[in-house]
Amino acid sequence: MKDMKPEKQEVWDAIPHRPPFLFVDRILNLHEDAIEVEKVLRMDEYFFQGHYPHMPIMPGVLMCEAIFQAAGILLSKTLLKDRENVQGKVPVLTRIQEAKFKKMAFPGDKLVLEARFLQSLKNFYFFKGCAKKDGSVLVFVAFTLGVVEEMYV
Repeated sequence: MKDMKPEKQEVWDAIPHRPPFLFVDRILNLHEDAIEVEKVLRMDEYFFQGHYPHMPIMPGVLMCEAIFQAAGILLSKTLLKDRENVQGKVPVLTRIQEAKFKKMAFPGDKLVLEARFLQSLKNFYFFKGCAKKDGSVLVFVAFTLGVVEEMYV
């Protein structure tokens, strides 16, 4: 069961992403090996300004990024929770095995982003995920996140 922190704070505590590159509004469901999160697309999202001005569409790569962020939250809250020395480590995308773009997302859409943990190998975690709108799949992606030391430039 989720703790009772305010929704945004719960997301902010789990991953290092921040606006304007945070694509998760709140956690809907969290299980040991799966997560569902929500992102409501506002017209003032920065990417709608140029993609495309007369027909704004959320870039597919950003829908994938939102799924990757959901997986990062799952890593933080369940898979890495009991491991030693996770402080100062961050999830990074290391591989996209497959991506399928089926439908588009527009301003006003409410996306449900799902990520399911499949297996791990050392510090690499394999997932499948999707973005849905009204129960219909927009994007499917299989990917790997690695957990690396946080670096400052």
